[in-house]
Parts: sequence; C-alpha cells; structure tokens
Amino acid sequence: MNTHDTHLSGQTPQGSMTRRHFVGNMVSATASISLLGSAAATAADQSKRKIKLGIIGCGGRGAWLAGLFNKHGGYELHALADYFQDAVDACGDAVGVDKTRRFTGLSGYKKLLDTGIEAIAIEDVCYFYPEQVKAAVEAGCHIYMAKPVAIDVPGCMSILASGKLATEKKRCFLVDYQMPTDPVNIEVAKRIWDGGLGMQFAVTTLGGGGAEAMRADPPKEETIESRLRGLIWNNDIPLGGDLIVNYDIHAIDTAIWIIRQRPISAIGCARLRRPNPQSDFRDLYFVTYECADGLLWNHQTYEIPDHGRSLVCNIHGQLASAQISYWGKSFLRGGPKHYGGGEVISLYDQGAIRNIDEFYRSIIDGQFDNPTVQRAVDGTLTAILGRDAAARGTKLTMEEVIKENVRLEPDLTGLKV
Repeated sequence: MNTHDTHLSGQTPQGSMTRRHFVGNMVSATASISLLGSAAATAADQSKRKIKLGIIGCGGRGAWLAGLFNKHGGYELHALADYFQDAVDACGDAVGVDKTRRFTGLSGYKKLLDTGIEAIAIEDVCYFYPEQVKAAVEAGCHIYMAKPVAIDVPGCMSILASGKLATEKKRCFLVDYQMPTDPVNIEVAKRIWDGGLGMQFAVTTLGGGGAEAMRADPPKEETIESRLRGLIWNNDIPLGGDLIVNYDIHAIDTAIWIIRQRPISAIGCARLRRPNPQSDFRDLYFVTYECADGLLWNHQTYEIPDHGRSLVCNIHGQLASAQISYWGKSFLRGGPKHYGGGEVISLYDQGAIRNIDEFYRSIIDGQFDNPTVQRAVDGTLTAILGRDAAARGTKLTMEEVIKENVRLEPDLTGLKV
C-alpha cells in the first residue's frame, strides 16, 4: 500500500511501481476527503463480514486505535492484552470486550492468540514487537503493527522473516506509517517518481520536538515496571530504541519510500543535553548518510524547548526540490512537475483511519504481498545505523552494523510474566 519495495542490498529496484501500489495510492488519496463513517460503509458493502481482532497494548494509542477499529464496522474486537490490568480493563470496557478475554503480564499476548482471533494489532513496547509478531504469524494471524518494527538488528531480521512467512501463509502484514497515506504527500511522491526533480542528489530529514523535551523522565526504580506505561519506555534505548528510531522514523521511512533505497554508510554525532537526565535517550543527533548511487542524506534529531515539532523529508534534485511533511505543507517547487501542494490535514488520525481500512480491504481481497514490511525494516535499519554511528562518533557501514548483529536487552527482572 502506497509504497515501493526496497531491498536489503540497498540498491534501487528496477522498474516502476506495481499497478496495485499505484491504484492503492489513488484510493488513499480519494479516501482522504471522507470521514470514518464512509470508510465503514464502503467496507460493509464489500464483504458484510467482520474480522475477529485482538489488540496487544492498551495504553494511549492502543486504546485509541481500538476505538477506531471498533468504529470501522469491519472488525469484531474479540480479545485484549496489556501488561497492566487497569489499562486492559479500561480499554475492554470502552470497546466491549468480555472480561474473560482480557489478559495481562508479559506473556498475556500468548493467551490472546489462543482465543481464535483472525488478526492482531500490536501497539506495545517496541522491544517486544519481534517476539510478538513471530508468534502471531505462526498462529496464522494477519498483522497490523506500530512503528518502529524493532530496536536492534536481530529484531529487524526477525520482522523480515515474519513478513516473508506471512506472505507464504497468505496473511496480511501492514506497518502503520501515516505519511505515505496522505493525498498531498502521495501527489508529491508521484511527481518525484515521474522525474520531477531530475537526478536526485540530496535528502534532508528532520525529527524535532518542543514540548517533548519536557517529557516525564522519572528516576529508575527497583524494576522497570513503571517504565512500561505512559510512554516512559520511549526514554530507554533498550526498550524504545532512542528518538532517532522511535520518533524520527516517520521522516526516515518517508525518505526510504521516496528514494527506494537505504544508505550504505553513516557518520555523525549525538548528545544528551537535557538537565538531570534519568534515562539514556539522546536529545540531539546530526547524521550524514551516503547511498550507493552517491546520494547524500542529512538527518537531524532535536528536542529543544519551545521549538515546536517537526517531521519533514526534503528531496533535492537538478531540476527542483520537494517537501513531504507530517504537519504543515507538502509541495514540489520548480521543474516540469511543479506542484504548489497543500496542507497535510489531521494525519495522526486520518492516516490511521486509512491504514485500518487498507488492512481490512487487503484481508478481504486476499492481497498478501505486504509491501510495507520491507520498507519498514529498511527504515529501521537506517535509523539504527545512524544511532550507532553517531553514538560512536565514527563512520559506520550498513554491512558492519548488520554483521555485528548487536542485540539490546532491557532488564526484565521482577516483572510479571
């Protein structure tokens, strides 16, 4: 959906996008002007049946997505899992899931998979994604999952293997990125792919926050239990992967979507600059990537008070330049495919609504090529490469990072199984 395949070799694939991808882009663009009710009506007209769904992770976004799945009309919310009882009960009460199908603890997802669900939405702590996805695919479920797909190289390779298995088992696997679903962003992308920039020579991506710089960063306790709620886990690299991996990934994924390749090397610096830090996430990253065809890509991460938030990808070519945004305006300026663009509207919710409907239609229509998986893995590996190169303050190649295959392990001692 709304994507181009990329390859682990980092080379640009040959040929244009498939008919299904092109049609999917246009469908998404058309759907953007409608609200959730029309999407639900379309889904009901297509099949008249509901997909039995389970959700792992019932905190803020997980509970919110449960409500969107419920409103879609094509899903039956059947089972829930979350580490915390109060979270799973609040979500269960809101969407009408029976108390006998609400599960807690680190292994609650295993009980959820035994309830006969057809599909699963995974919105848990990133560290657990590869294990949960592997179990869900092996159980025969369709997968809808949050970003990033993993926080380390072994996790990325596990997701890639699970994606391949899902396709072999004729199961859908969709990674919930929103920027490639927006109709303005799709139009900019289409004009780039049609040669609107000429030869591309530079990419700049930005992930920035203002209020996020004041995020809760409480002291560590005897166990990490308290860090598994309220997005505190985002602060701990072994749980969330660091800002460049779990937040900036939106902009990085968009760059991969546009340029259809991942970088071969990176060099950069990273700093921790907030006062009284209790966790290890880094506030600043400055990374330069290089691609096999000579394309240079500069990425910046920052959390600076009162600066506002940004998730932006800019692509520069010999003829024109383009901008693709999460908030604000997207456009292509100059050249033969000039496009004044427009505002990206309510992408946080509208992107999820479009993805939920795309997931439904893919299941009903039997579309199992799962194009978002490879791109999501390539984007996450790119973020990991930038994170590790900047942390070391040296040039690092993608080949070296993959060969090192470093696994990040949080201390799970004392947690409820």
